[in-house]
Amino acid sequence: MSRAFVREGDGEDDGLPDRPVSSHRNLVTPGGLAMLDRELAEARERLVRAGGDRPAAAAARRDIRYWTARRASAEVVEPAEDGTVRFGATVTIEREDGRRRTFRIVGEDEADPARGCIAHVAPLARAVLGRQAGDEVEFAGGALLIVG
Repeated sequence: MSRAFVREGDGEDDGLPDRPVSSHRNLVTPGGLAMLDRELAEARERLVRAGGDRPAAAAARRDIRYWTARRASAEVVEPAEDGTVRFGATVTIEREDGRRRTFRIVGEDEADPARGCIAHVAPLARAVLGRQAGDEVEFAGGALLIVG
Protein backbone atom coordinates (compact mmCIF):
# COMPACT_ATOMS: atom_id res chain seq x y z
CA MET A 1 0.00 0.00 0.00
CA SER A 2 1.24 3.46 -0.83
CA ARG A 3 2.24 5.72 2.10
CA ALA A 4 -0.11 8.30 0.60
CA PHE A 5 -3.05 6.28 1.89
CA VAL A 6 -1.80 5.71 5.43
CA ARG A 7 -3.73 7.79 7.93
CA GLU A 8 -1.63 10.24 9.89
CA GLY A 9 -1.91 9.63 13.62
CA ASP A 10 -2.43 12.13 16.37
CA GLY A 11 1.28 12.15 17.11
CA GLU A 12 1.17 9.74 20.01
CA ASP A 13 2.87 7.01 17.99
CA ASP A 14 5.81 9.09 16.88
CA GLY A 15 7.96 6.19 15.75
CA LEU A 16 10.70 6.89 18.29
CA PRO A 17 11.43 4.18 20.81
CA ASP A 18 10.87 5.19 24.40
CA ARG A 19 13.92 6.01 26.45
CA PRO A 20 14.75 3.01 28.61
CA VAL A 21 13.63 3.28 32.23
CA SER A 22 15.81 1.62 34.84
CA SER A 23 14.46 -1.33 36.78
CA HIS A 24 16.12 -0.01 39.96
CA ARG A 25 14.27 2.04 42.55
CA ASN A 26 14.18 5.67 41.44
CA LEU A 27 15.89 7.21 44.45
CA VAL A 28 16.52 10.96 44.14
CA THR A 29 17.98 13.68 46.30
CA PRO A 30 15.84 16.79 46.89
CA GLY A 31 17.96 18.48 44.21
CA GLY A 32 17.36 15.52 41.93
CA LEU A 33 13.60 15.93 42.29
CA ALA A 34 13.95 19.58 41.26
CA MET A 35 16.07 18.45 38.29
CA LEU A 36 13.32 16.03 37.19
CA ASP A 37 10.81 18.89 37.32
CA ARG A 38 13.13 21.14 35.26
CA GLU A 39 13.72 18.44 32.65
CA LEU A 40 9.98 17.82 32.31
CA ALA A 41 9.25 21.55 31.97
CA GLU A 42 12.01 21.92 29.37
CA ALA A 43 10.66 18.99 27.35
CA ARG A 44 7.19 20.56 27.40
CA GLU A 45 8.66 23.88 26.24
CA ARG A 46 10.49 22.09 23.40
CA LEU A 47 7.20 20.53 22.30
CA VAL A 48 5.55 23.95 22.12
CA ARG A 49 8.51 25.45 20.23
CA ALA A 50 8.61 22.49 17.81
CA GLY A 51 5.49 23.70 16.06
CA GLY A 52 5.37 21.84 12.74
CA ASP A 53 8.83 20.30 13.12
CA ARG A 54 7.69 16.68 13.43
CA PRO A 55 11.04 15.14 14.43
CA ALA A 56 11.56 17.78 17.13
CA ALA A 57 8.00 17.30 18.40
CA ALA A 58 8.43 13.52 18.45
CA ALA A 59 11.65 13.83 20.45
CA ALA A 60 9.99 16.23 22.89
CA ARG A 61 7.00 13.89 23.36
CA ARG A 62 9.37 10.98 24.01
CA ASP A 63 11.23 13.04 26.62
CA ILE A 64 7.94 14.09 28.24
CA ARG A 65 6.96 10.42 28.58
CA TYR A 66 10.35 9.59 30.13
CA TRP A 67 10.48 12.50 32.59
CA THR A 68 6.82 12.01 33.55
CA ALA A 69 7.51 8.35 34.39
CA ARG A 70 10.68 9.23 36.31
CA ARG A 71 8.89 11.99 38.25
CA ALA A 72 6.01 9.67 39.12
CA SER A 73 8.32 6.95 40.46
CA ALA A 74 10.75 9.27 42.28
CA GLU A 75 11.49 8.46 45.93
CA VAL A 76 13.09 11.45 47.65
CA VAL A 77 15.78 10.44 50.13
CA GLU A 78 17.22 13.01 52.50
CA PRO A 79 20.95 12.53 53.11
CA ALA A 80 21.72 10.99 56.51
CA GLU A 81 24.39 12.51 58.72
CA ASP A 82 25.25 9.48 60.86
CA GLY A 83 28.73 8.79 59.48
CA THR A 84 27.64 5.80 57.43
CA VAL A 85 27.93 6.04 53.64
CA ARG A 86 24.35 6.25 52.40
CA PHE A 87 22.43 7.61 49.44
CA GLY A 88 23.10 11.34 49.11
CA ALA A 89 26.42 11.18 50.98
CA THR A 90 29.63 12.75 49.80
CA VAL A 91 32.46 10.23 50.07
CA THR A 92 36.23 10.55 49.76
CA ILE A 93 38.21 7.43 48.96
CA GLU A 94 41.93 6.87 48.78
CA ARG A 95 43.47 4.32 46.44
CA GLU A 96 46.50 2.20 47.29
CA ASP A 97 48.71 4.56 45.28
CA GLY A 98 47.58 7.55 47.38
CA ARG A 99 45.22 9.12 44.83
CA ARG A 100 42.03 10.52 46.33
CA ARG A 101 38.64 10.95 44.76
CA THR A 102 35.58 12.62 46.22
CA PHE A 103 32.10 11.88 44.87
CA ARG A 104 28.46 12.11 45.87
CA ILE A 105 26.08 9.16 45.65
CA VAL A 106 22.91 10.25 43.84
CA GLY A 107 20.04 8.97 41.71
CA GLU A 108 20.56 7.57 38.23
CA ASP A 109 19.22 10.64 36.43
CA GLU A 110 21.38 12.91 38.60
CA ALA A 111 24.60 11.01 37.96
CA ASP A 112 27.35 13.01 36.28
CA PRO A 113 30.81 11.58 36.98
CA ALA A 114 32.48 14.67 35.50
CA ARG A 115 30.82 16.70 38.29
CA GLY A 116 31.63 14.10 40.95
CA CYS A 117 28.17 12.51 41.14
CA ILE A 118 27.74 8.76 40.71
CA ALA A 119 24.55 6.71 40.68
CA HIS A 120 23.70 4.64 43.72
CA VAL A 121 23.64 1.58 41.47
CA ALA A 122 27.17 2.13 40.13
CA PRO A 123 29.68 -0.51 41.20
CA LEU A 124 31.79 1.99 43.17
CA ALA A 125 28.76 3.31 45.04
CA ARG A 126 27.59 -0.23 45.84
CA ALA A 127 31.07 -1.05 47.16
CA VAL A 128 31.05 1.79 49.71
CA LEU A 129 27.37 1.95 50.72
CA GLY A 130 26.87 0.99 54.35
CA ARG A 131 30.54 1.55 55.20
CA GLN A 132 32.14 4.26 57.33
CA ALA A 133 35.28 6.39 57.30
CA GLY A 134 38.26 4.20 58.05
CA ASP A 135 36.78 1.13 56.36
CA GLU A 136 38.74 -0.54 53.60
CA VAL A 137 36.85 -2.06 50.69
CA GLU A 138 37.92 -4.24 47.79
CA PHE A 139 37.10 -2.71 44.45
CA ALA A 140 38.27 -3.50 40.90
CA GLY A 141 41.09 -5.71 42.06
CA GLY A 142 42.46 -3.29 44.63
CA ALA A 143 41.77 -1.79 48.01
CA LEU A 144 40.10 1.54 48.68
CA LEU A 145 40.16 3.34 52.01
CA ILE A 146 37.12 5.46 52.88
CA VAL A 147 38.59 8.64 54.32
CA GLY A 148 35.49 10.70 54.66
